[in-house]
Amino acid sequence: MKGWDVANEALDEDGSLRKTPWLEIIGDDYLVKAYEFAHEADPNAELYYNDYFLENPIKRKGAIALLGKLKAAGIPIVGVGIQEHVTFTWPKLTDLDDAISDFGKLGLKVMITELDVDVLPASKKPGDADINRKEKADPKLDPYTKGFPDDMQEKLAKRYADLFGVYLKHRGTVTRVTFWGLDDGQSWLNGWPIKGRTEHPLLFDRAGHPKPAYHAVLNAPK
Repeated sequence: MKGWDVANEALDEDGSLRKTPWLEIIGDDYLVKAYEFAHEADPNAELYYNDYFLENPIKRKGAIALLGKLKAAGIPIVGVGIQEHVTFTWPKLTDLDDAISDFGKLGLKVMITELDVDVLPASKKPGDADINRKEKADPKLDPYTKGFPDDMQEKLAKRYADLFGVYLKHRGTVTRVTFWGLDDGQSWLNGWPIKGRTEHPLLFDRAGHPKPAYHAVLNAPK
């Protein structure tokens, strides 16, 4: 196993530990134990931590404290995953830039682990990827059922170009970018937080054809 995402989404929005059964049963050091056990099980695997909303300075502060605690305990953690479920306006590119810089200063690799861009009208707090969230359907929140218009294609392409501009700025720190789905038809956003919506968040459309956003990503390094 090359890499092991030992803990995923262990923090609340305020940066504190989530009130999970692990925390209640074992205590505040349950994550230290989890990483110790993982390292014992596979000493050669790279150990990672992964979470969403880390672009938010408050939650990021908690993540930095957690990662510092793990390193102080002698855990050989090498990377942190930023999920990057974004919208057209969230996060600010400056907050993303700061997040990558802050984790890089800890000597950690940064991986963009679940990238997609929610293009539909806001129905939730930006950055919130809690899969338990459910909301009622509303036609106003599902405007692109018959296709994604050209002006929105251009807007999506620009957003991806801007995001990759930040990733490329941090070459060496950002080691991986993983999209959360292959094409629009397979995106989890079609069913969350409202079931049955028609989302267009990825680089390939429902027929598997590359969108302008795909070409924007390819051209980002130029």
